[in-house]
Amino acid sequence: MSTEQALLERSESKCELCAATENLQPYAVPPASDDSAERSLLLCDTCREQIEEPEKTDPNHWRCLNDSMWSQVPAVQVMAWRMLKRLSAEGWPQDLLDMLYLDESTLAWAEAGSESGGGEQSAPHLDCNGARLEAGDTVTLTKDLNVKGANFTAKRGTAVRGISLVADNPGQIEGRVNGQQIVILTQFVKKSG
Repeated sequence: MSTEQALLERSESKCELCAATENLQPYAVPPASDDSAERSLLLCDTCREQIEEPEKTDPNHWRCLNDSMWSQVPAVQVMAWRMLKRLSAEGWPQDLLDMLYLDESTLAWAEAGSESGGGEQSAPHLDCNGARLEAGDTVTLTKDLNVKGANFTAKRGTAVRGISLVADNPGQIEGRVNGQQIVILTQFVKKSG
């Protein structure tokens, strides 16, 4: 079975992001190592154009991600995450992004091909020992941290898996503690493993 046939079957002949039924073509999600169905998705011309040409992005078109972000297909999750990240200044996409959970490998894939992943390199995120932190890493808290607004204390020794890096601040990371997504200062974490 060809990649296109596999995608048509998986998506029920609809765009996997906005559910349009016309002008559908396979799209290999970068950085794609191959054009397999697992690393691709079926897109309509509108979604493809706005993904490939960010200046043509219409934020209202992407409200469809409210549904498609819940897909079990990693390639769809990656593109939903990237578009929500691109549109996060709009407000509503950030709310969806806060709800979206990606496993470690899918998050690493999403971040590897996002716009912030290329071009000029910002300062690296370093833990308390100077070890470089990467998106998807697991870290351990080195002191008890009072979590403002959540009324709990994140205890020293707590493992935080699948961290994400705060793009514009090398001193901060984000991760889940007690089911809550929080911002953590890198000076209070130690890279695990």
